[in-house]
Parts: sequence; C-alpha cells; structure tokens
Amino acid sequence: MPKDTIAGRTVGWREWGTPGDRPALMIHCALAHSGAWGPVAEMLTDRLWMRGFDLPGHGGTDPWDGTGTYQEAARDIAIPMAEEMGQGAPIDLIGHSFGATTALRLAVDRPDLVRSLVLAEPVFFTPAFADDPALKTRHDREQAPYAEAIASGDDEAAAKAFMSVWGGGVSWELLPEEMRKQFVAQIPMVEAFRATNYGDPSGMVSRNTLADVSVPVLLIDGGDSPIYMNAINRALARRLPDARVMTVPGARHMVPITHPTQVAEAIRAFL
Repeated sequence: MPKDTIAGRTVGWREWGTPGDRPALMIHCALAHSGAWGPVAEMLTDRLWMRGFDLPGHGGTDPWDGTGTYQEAARDIAIPMAEEMGQGAPIDLIGHSFGATTALRLAVDRPDLVRSLVLAEPVFFTPAFADDPALKTRHDREQAPYAEAIASGDDEAAAKAFMSVWGGGVSWELLPEEMRKQFVAQIPMVEAFRATNYGDPSGMVSRNTLADVSVPVLLIDGGDSPIYMNAINRALARRLPDARVMTVPGARHMVPITHPTQVAEAIRAFL
C-alpha cells in the first residue's frame, strides 16, 4: 500500500486503473478502509483511474488527533488528492456512508474540484430530519441500544448494536473474531462523525448551500436499508439541482460491498 504525508498525517491509499484515464477519488465508510472499494473499482478500470484513501484511524492512515471535526480532517486529505489527480481539472467523487458525506462536503466547499458525485447511502441525517421531524423520533428510539452502550462505555455492546443496523446483514456472532475486535476498537470513532452527520456543515441545510452544487449527483441506497437512508436521499434530491436516486433491491447499508456489480453498473451508466 502506498503512503504519503497529506494534511499533516501519514495517509495510506490504493489505486486502480490507468493513470491518465478519467480520474475518480473514492472515499470509504466508517470502520472499513480503502480496500472496501476494490470489487467496484475493478469493474470500472476500463473507464476510470481511481484512488481510494484510508480515513484517519483506518487502514494505513494515522489516527485522528481530535482537532476540528472528523469530516474536516477527511476533507483536508481529499482536497490535495483531488488536486493532484485532476491537474487543474475537476474529477469524479465516489463515496459511501460517511465517505459520501465527505464527498458532498468537498463539492460544497471546493466546487472547482468536482466533476460529478456518486453518493452511496450518505449518512447526512439533518435534511431528512428537517423534512420529517417524526423520523428523528423514530431514529432516536431505534438507536437507543447503541446510545446507551456508548454512554456506559461498553464498546462491544455499542459495536454490536451499531452493526445490527448499519452492517451488511451478517449477525455479530458470525463475523470473524478479528473483524469483531476491529469494530470494537474503532467504535468510539463513530461518535466523532456525529458533529457532521447530524449537524449542518457549511450551512448545507440552514443556508441551502446544496443548491449551489451544480454537478450531476447519483444517490444510491439499498432496498432493505434502514428507512432513514431513502429519506436522506430524497431530502438531498430535493435540494440538489441535478440529482437522481437509484435503489438496489435487496441491499442494505453496505451496498457497495455486498452488491458491487449493481453499484459498478450504476456508476458506469451514470458516467
């Protein structure tokens, strides 16, 4: 795995395709690493030159130091990577879950770097809750076991509760032991995402800066994902000038990992 010093930290990254082809930057979900994009990327090497970097505290990247917000730390890695790949021209951004929120943040903060957006299950709850306050009440009720485990410091119970909602549908007990250990070790980082997942970075909702994102946007969700995901995508589609929503039947939140063929085909058609 290549590593570079980017935004003041050592960052691990992976690459697929041929340099010089149409460039795309891929940003993975929480509790994973850039290799999660491998199956999707391998199906797009005839169209794209792709890089995926490891988020802070994931894979080969240094831990997050707690300065600023986590999304800003991720964005600050993505900016120089996008600048290098594009060589002065905008590039495609492809993100999943928290990675999708980072891609969206980049499009708002640095529109000059973005040619198009593919956002798979973006966990930006604020616009959905603004459109349907009852959805937040349901969310808080259903997420109570996770919140209670975090509050009591029981990281294993928190990881189990988190994965029961946001995992790929495999029960906790059937996950490999090393994977369970990794999720338990990283689960405190999920709390670092809350400031932006449930906040309003760059005034996307309060100042409607999403209306300034003029590039084409493909919003992907899973047909069996938590109800919030389709609500988020519909809320974003209402605010983004050029957005379309695509649902993968039978998929859950980890749709790029569990259904890479459908996601790759959707990206190919979108591009």
